[in-house]
Amino acid sequence: MASVLVIASRLMYLIWVATRLQVMSSLPPTIRSMRGAALIREARLRAGLTQAELSELTGRERSVIARWEQGAVSPSIDNLIQIVQACGFDLPLVLFPKDTTQDEQLRKNTLLSPERRARQMIARGEKGEGGVGG
Repeated sequence: MASVLVIASRLMYLIWVATRLQVMSSLPPTIRSMRGAALIREARLRAGLTQAELSELTGRERSVIARWEQGAVSPSIDNLIQIVQACGFDLPLVLFPKDTTQDEQLRKNTLLSPERRARQMIARGEKGEGGVGG
């Protein structure tokens, strides 16, 4: 029973994360929660480029790209888009209204122990109910 509760608790956390990422659902899963540093590194690696090669493509110093990837310095949005495009990808930027309809229930759920959250989720599943807040 304990292992079921652990699995259910982890599943509940994943559901919570998924609700927070709904507005970015058009992006691939690995990019949804990335910051600029991770996004630049991911785009470069997927393109099969070294920092030096990306530097040549963009006209930026390799050390600047390294600092961006390390998160020591944040690139401007224009630089971020240019770097991602140089790697052969597009970075669609679309504004979505912020959905806060489940924030209060999510806040309450975080105050519960993982076991209690898992029990509630299992009970809702047995009743055929869905959703995070129940």
